[in-house]
Amino acid sequence: MQIKTKEDRRDRIKFRIRKKMAGTPEKPRLSVFRSVTHIYVQVIDDRTGQTVASASSIDPKVKGQMPKGAAGGNLKGAELVGTAIAERLKEKGITKVVFDRNGFLYHGRVRAVAEAARTAGLEF
Repeated sequence: MQIKTKEDRRDRIKFRIRKKMAGTPEKPRLSVFRSVTHIYVQVIDDRTGQTVASASSIDPKVKGQMPKGAAGGNLKGAELVGTAIAERLKEKGITKVVFDRNGFLYHGRVRAVAEAARTAGLEF
């Protein structure tokens, strides 16, 4: 696979990461996607191919909790999405997940989601 664009590079990294990890019913995969304006998180059981829970910065419940100055494109919004996904997983009885950064660097909003989920009670 020849790298011509940033998306090609991210896809190559994503495939390399996904070779080594998979979500199980006991320990599903927490996948993060960030766009320029929003951030999306979903928890996936790869054995059945189903999404267990999801949260995003466009979700009305999360969007309603955002204080002034918080949006999907900044760290405050990413932290809110991380705590929201942790709360939704706790309701379903899941406390351990595998973190999938989805080819993005563990920095900025991706890191904010991960740290907020950890402080809200998820283990990974």
